[in-house]
Amino acid sequence: MRDDTGSALVEFVGATVVLLLPVLYLVLTLARVQAATFAVESGAREAARVVVSADDLDEGVARARQVVGLALHDQGFDDAVQAFEVACSSTPCRAPGSTVRVRVRYDVVLPFVPASIGDGASLAVPVEATEVMPVDDHVAAP
Repeated sequence: MRDDTGSALVEFVGATVVLLLPVLYLVLTLARVQAATFAVESGAREAARVVVSADDLDEGVARARQVVGLALHDQGFDDAVQAFEVACSSTPCRAPGSTVRVRVRYDVVLPFVPASIGDGASLAVPVEATEVMPVDDHVAAP
C-alpha cells in the first residue's frame, strides 16, 4: 500500500493554478474595462455640457478635452484619449434649438499582455461613448 499523505495538497495547488488564475485575470480585465466605460461615459456627458454652456466654441472644446482627461484620471487612466470629436447639428454651432454631439473613445490595453504577442500592436478593448446635448432655445445665437 502506498501512502497518500500530502497528495491532496498537491492536487489543490495544481487545481488552484489551473482554475483560479484565469478567473482572477478575467475579473481584473473586466474591472479595468468597466472603469474605462464609466470614465468614457461620464467624460462624454460632461464634455457635451461644457461645450453647450461655453461662451466660445474653441474654449468649450478645449475645456471639454480637459474634462474628459479628468474623468479618465479619476478612474485610474493616465493615458491620452484615443478619439475625441465634437460635432454640431447646425451652422453656426450652438445655435438655439440645435444639438452638440461629443464622441469619446479609449482603448483599454489588456493587463500583463506583452506587445510582442500582437505583432507589435498592443491588444486592447475599445470603449466608446457618444453624448448628444441640446442647446438651450433661450440662448442668444453665437
